[in-house]
Amino acid sequence: MGFYVLLTNLLSLAFRRKKAPVFSAPFDFRTNYHSLQFNHLLDSCSSLRDLEQIHALIITSGSLRLLTLATKLVSSASTWSPTMDYAQKMFDKMPERDVFSWNTLIRGYANMGPCREALILYKNMHQAGLLPDSYTFPFVVRSCAVISAMREGKQAHCNVIKSGFNSDVFVRSSLVAMYSQGGEILNMELVFEEQVTTNIVSLTSMIAGYVQNGFLREGLGVFLDMLASGSQPNAVTLVSVLPACAGLELFNMGRLIHGFGVKMGADSEISFVNALIALYGKQGNVDMARSLFDQMQVRTLVSWNAIIAAYEQNDAGGNAVKIFLRMQHEKVEYDYITMVTVISACTSLGALGTGRWIHELVKNKGLKTNVSIQNALIDMYSKCGNIELAMDVFEGLPYKSVVSYTALIGACASHGRAVDALKLFSKMKELGIMPNSFTFIAVLTACRHAGLIAEGKKHFESMMKDYSIVPGSEHCACVVDLLGRSGSLEEAYEFVLRMPVEPDVGVWGALLGACRIHGNVELAELVSKRVFQLGPPTVSFHVLMFHIFAEAGRWDDAHRMRKMMDRELEKIPGHSLVEVNRIH
Repeated sequence: MGFYVLLTNLLSLAFRRKKAPVFSAPFDFRTNYHSLQFNHLLDSCSSLRDLEQIHALIITSGSLRLLTLATKLVSSASTWSPTMDYAQKMFDKMPERDVFSWNTLIRGYANMGPCREALILYKNMHQAGLLPDSYTFPFVVRSCAVISAMREGKQAHCNVIKSGFNSDVFVRSSLVAMYSQGGEILNMELVFEEQVTTNIVSLTSMIAGYVQNGFLREGLGVFLDMLASGSQPNAVTLVSVLPACAGLELFNMGRLIHGFGVKMGADSEISFVNALIALYGKQGNVDMARSLFDQMQVRTLVSWNAIIAAYEQNDAGGNAVKIFLRMQHEKVEYDYITMVTVISACTSLGALGTGRWIHELVKNKGLKTNVSIQNALIDMYSKCGNIELAMDVFEGLPYKSVVSYTALIGACASHGRAVDALKLFSKMKELGIMPNSFTFIAVLTACRHAGLIAEGKKHFESMMKDYSIVPGSEHCACVVDLLGRSGSLEEAYEFVLRMPVEPDVGVWGALLGACRIHGNVELAELVSKRVFQLGPPTVSFHVLMFHIFAEAGRWDDAHRMRKMMDRELEKIPGHSLVEVNRIH
């Protein structure tokens, strides 16, 4: 009788959950075990324990031979079990399988992982003589995207065409997403353009593909075309397009999307609010970002990372650290993104003690091999004045990338260790690691600080000749400063006139500073005219000109500059902050 008592209890449970089976005739527990009743029980299931009890009843009743019921069990196991092992065992014991049952297990692996198993099942399904349908391909293609299996994904794309599902909008949307995640924008565009019809899923996939790969204007263009055609975006669409608004600094459009999302009820979606926090953080509206964060009923790790980043980006590193401490108090798990952002906040604060504490957390969390974190630590220790600790972190790296070398070269340069910086650069090239634009800024800075004119010229020419890197204004400013400090003012001026990019305020400012060092008033006046043509006058250049005139004894011109500063300009005071023994 225990068997029937258990079944009665389960049916009572189903009724309490308002998912009770409805029978058209009296149900005889001893003789009738129709799959409909078990399906209702499976629908009422809310835990793995419930599922195991129902599974036992189905086995005892002999109903497991029913294909639809066995498939339903596999689906339920994929939902309630923490891994796919339970579902796989039930699938393996099925006496027969159809396409729907294969799709059910493939979907489970695509959702829960490991995604590689979904691809193995897809192959075994073919070998079993069953052809995939329009429900199979989206899960297979999505699994390829997750594990970056582009070769297998392209093979699946070929099968899509051979099977005649090339026009299915959901299959095509999954292909768009796969190619976008693989960075193959051309293939993504080809798949999208071949569609006869589009829907919100395919359009959203296209927007997300563009934005995630840095094609912000293109993604925004698809969004605007979608609106113009009368298609209504959903919450996922808005989440996909908001980073484009932030990246392009189209903050008014971002606010319009915020308002639209509130009207459609998307403000209850966590991912939408997270994207808004990031948007307002990029805009500099930290108060709005914090207000959105505080109003959230449920927060994900992305929410915490977004508000920490908002503070860090807006020179409010102290608040970023406070939010992280709150995370610790509320026992919220953090990841490497959290760590990188908090370390950057410590860098801006000069908080060496806090940075070392964060470093210990990194070790305890098992993140000490994460290259992004280690690079951030190198930068933090360097800018907080401890080059030895920066070098220790660098030496402990299991893999040293161009970013790692660039960080330490820059650290050595800023600490006046130009010889060490150039040795690191040589070693980096010997190992076959290609320098990038930022590496050359660090190298040129080292040459500038040490007055290594010939070395600096050599590296500047090598940047273009050997690595095809077009110099930016920062590279050129380093060369101008290098030449100017050595007294080669005319050569520096000629260099500025021949620059491959339009000289900006920083470049002219470097030359003007050199004019003051060497007392060249005539060139300073010429340079100052160029500076003032670039835009509104800045206090730094007026101060420089004041000192140049004063040191040359041209008091009338110095007085004129002083009056201009008093009348038109307001100097923003600079500050420097470093923590020593937890005291600023």
